[in-house]
Amino acid sequence: MKDYLLPIRTGQKLTVREEIILILRLSLPAILAQISSIIMQYIDASMVGHLGANASASIGLVSSSTWLVGGIITAASMGFSVCVAHRIGAQDERGARVIVRWGLICNFFFSLLIMAACVMVSPMLPMWMGGDAAIRKDATAYFLVYAFSVPVREMFLTSQGMIQSSGNIRLPSILNVIMCALDVVFNALLIPHFGVMGAALGTAFSFVVIMIVMMYELLVKSPALYIIGRSGDGNTSLFAFLSKELLTALKIAIPVAIDNVIMGFAYVAFTRIVSPFGTVSVAANSFSITAESLCYMPGFGIGVAATTIVGQCIGANRKTLARRLGWMSVILGMVIMGCSGILMWIFAPWMIGILSPDQEIRMLGTRILRIEAFAEPLYGASIVAAGVFRGAGETLLSSVLNLLSVWAVRIPLAYYLGSMFGLRGAWIAMATELCVRGTLFLIRLALWNRNK
Repeated sequence: MKDYLLPIRTGQKLTVREEIILILRLSLPAILAQISSIIMQYIDASMVGHLGANASASIGLVSSSTWLVGGIITAASMGFSVCVAHRIGAQDERGARVIVRWGLICNFFFSLLIMAACVMVSPMLPMWMGGDAAIRKDATAYFLVYAFSVPVREMFLTSQGMIQSSGNIRLPSILNVIMCALDVVFNALLIPHFGVMGAALGTAFSFVVIMIVMMYELLVKSPALYIIGRSGDGNTSLFAFLSKELLTALKIAIPVAIDNVIMGFAYVAFTRIVSPFGTVSVAANSFSITAESLCYMPGFGIGVAATTIVGQCIGANRKTLARRLGWMSVILGMVIMGCSGILMWIFAPWMIGILSPDQEIRMLGTRILRIEAFAEPLYGASIVAAGVFRGAGETLLSSVLNLLSVWAVRIPLAYYLGSMFGLRGAWIAMATELCVRGTLFLIRLALWNRNK
């Protein structure tokens, strides 16, 4: 496979056309991977949706909690992945392999701690979230299965991030698509027998299969990063990792983890605001978030590409190029998500209709999706800009901006407008906050360019 990032590492000058092509070549596979991951949620939601509103609401009740946990394990994987990108950019493949070896070990033991915590809270979580008694049992079962799959998900995310940071974004994208197909097969086999829990099991089993393949590709097949069967890296790798790389990874990962925890608790608080509106509102809220994800996943895909590109630029000490490619990535993200917002407004009834046959849920979901469509361009700016700063290893201020935006704008406004207009009021608050957040990130990106 051609190494599109080689000109960055070797100091070659790129034309504007070559820079645009580079961003597109790395973004398109990453977008595909992100979309395929959300399609898995679509698959679960659609299959469970046909079991009835209660089944849908049981997943919706704990979905914000799974996002919270997912954000924490994503942060852990991201810290080491950015370090790999910096090492590859500096043409220090041996140093990158040190991070691969010990980073995987650290994240595995960390994921075991997260799993244990999730297992312990799973019986009480639906009650804490204010769910109706009729949906608590299924909600507990769904979250418990998710909890036991946390180590598998962590190893998947870590190995995927490291492969992407080496410049190979295509392979993880292909494997994500295959995982979607496996999810369909496992769900079709398990949901008829286990209901809501079957959807969680189907997703977990698909993660197991693809995680094994991803780890094999990283540890055995990756030209730069493989460590199984390689000799000559020396016996001081653990000391080098503990003395420098672990601290660097923590400096990147801890702010991202705090950011994701803040956002996760915000989602939990938002769900807690919505849950008193009734089962239909809880289900419509959950389905609409899943449907909207199809529109903002391209932004996350471009953000992944931006992290890799900027990370290797920083590693190669090409900061001016990093700034320019960062801005180009953000503009691309805004354009694509602006187009996806238009499509979401047009096709909102169809997007919700796939997920639920309930007419009341479909009508309410369509209305709130069309509210959110107007916020997509600025939401795209915040997503991709965050990816740029992750690649640069600067994650603290991004966390502060998210904290201010979500907790000072979204949650108070959702509580106020929700009390007057129900779910529609809460989603007006969400759209407003996303516009505020995007504006803050654009200002920060402008200042970052000026000060570097």
